[in-house]
Amino acid sequence: MADMIVVRAERSTGEAAGTPLRVAIIGSGAAAMAGALKAADGGAQVTMIERNTVGGTCVNIGCIPSKILIRAAHIAHLRRTSAFDDGIASASPRILRERLLAQQQARVAELRFAKYERLLKERPAITLLRGTARFHNDHSLLVHMVGGEERAVNFDRCLIATGANAAIPPIPGLMDTPFWTSSEALASDAIPTRLAVIGSSAIAVELAQAFARLGSNVTILARGAMLSRHDRPIGESLMAAFREEGIEVREHTQASNVCFANGEFVLLAANDNVHADALLVATGRTPNTRDLGLHAADVTVNAQGAIVIDEAMRTTAAGIYAAGDCTDQPQFVYVAAAAGTNAADNMMGGKSLLDLATMPAVIFTDPQVATVGYDEAGAQRAGIVAESRLLSLDNVPRALVNFDTRGFIKLVAEAGSGRLVGVQAVAAEASEIIQTAAIAIRSRMTVQDLADQLFPYLTMVEGLKLAAQTFAKDVTQLSCCAG
Repeated sequence: MADMIVVRAERSTGEAAGTPLRVAIIGSGAAAMAGALKAADGGAQVTMIERNTVGGTCVNIGCIPSKILIRAAHIAHLRRTSAFDDGIASASPRILRERLLAQQQARVAELRFAKYERLLKERPAITLLRGTARFHNDHSLLVHMVGGEERAVNFDRCLIATGANAAIPPIPGLMDTPFWTSSEALASDAIPTRLAVIGSSAIAVELAQAFARLGSNVTILARGAMLSRHDRPIGESLMAAFREEGIEVREHTQASNVCFANGEFVLLAANDNVHADALLVATGRTPNTRDLGLHAADVTVNAQGAIVIDEAMRTTAAGIYAAGDCTDQPQFVYVAAAAGTNAADNMMGGKSLLDLATMPAVIFTDPQVATVGYDEAGAQRAGIVAESRLLSLDNVPRALVNFDTRGFIKLVAEAGSGRLVGVQAVAAEASEIIQTAAIAIRSRMTVQDLADQLFPYLTMVEGLKLAAQTFAKDVTQLSCCAG
């Protein structure tokens, strides 16, 4: 990204005269909050502008409520069926969605207060304005306040951290229906009998499985292959798990029209129409940049409306930075928070760069999907001659004693040197495996280095050692403790 951006020299500020650096931050989510705290700690006077609920997507309508819903659905699933039903009698749980929703939203409010609202109250160097901001020029904002007045905010540095919202595909009839995005799905106090899901990316598959486990009959319409941005074995493995649970997955299927009448959705599809009581549209997220007046500050966006930044989070306008889902960075909350912190550091003269080469990513289905580094196609695009090994989980003792061998662990290594460059895992606890893999890649370990490590026995992460051993050994011929 860095070679695509031309940034003018930073403006001089009031620092020379001994006055605090004036920092304006648009947004109040993970990137904005991390940036505000860092800037305030560095002595800056921070003005944060938020048009909706403090805390942004993750705590309010994203990570936190979705993982609570997914966990509740997992518990319901285990009570209904498990690998141990022969010895532990199963039962059909009664789902009280209203009570689950109340529990979910109480925890959301608790975390929003602890991690956002309380911290803002305790920081006198941070002023929160409630309103909608747009650029007047490259050193000032106009804020339309909630009360109706308009206020000018002048700044020496600005951080744009406005996040993203659900992308809505241009399907005829869709906008005339009461469809859900993930926000409405997570806030619903009822479980629909039939749920149709348009999309097959992370949000789509996570919520599809959760609602299925809470009692919905779910049909997924995937425009391409399941999880098409991942290695094909990942999508195939997850699709097999879904179908085993009764979730219908229709790959290479698009709705040509959507209508809603008498409480029922009808999705017109090529082979067979889909009838549903609720419709979830989860086809990605669009950066919140359209109404910011970025042209007034000479801030460049790409074709998707995402703000183009370099590794230091600088935009094409001097003194203006951006971080999080409104940029062309990967849309993960931990990336946003790190970017916000680094941006604030750079505003104050630092030289923080964001290295995403070993960024782990997780999809919280069951089994989970976790990746880091390159897959084989990615390695080839990067000019790396690679080789790989795929270990099915029936070779991992922990998976065997759990009676759950769905999935695999795959390692990608540079041919010749054996340097580990990528890991993909589909497993019940893949999220707890992947960070070890990320550290190994960042440390430039070889598969032999990984194979030589001591891993605690009967853990899922031991699967990394076993997968590494397959580069040189037949692991079916090893003793039980991967010796």
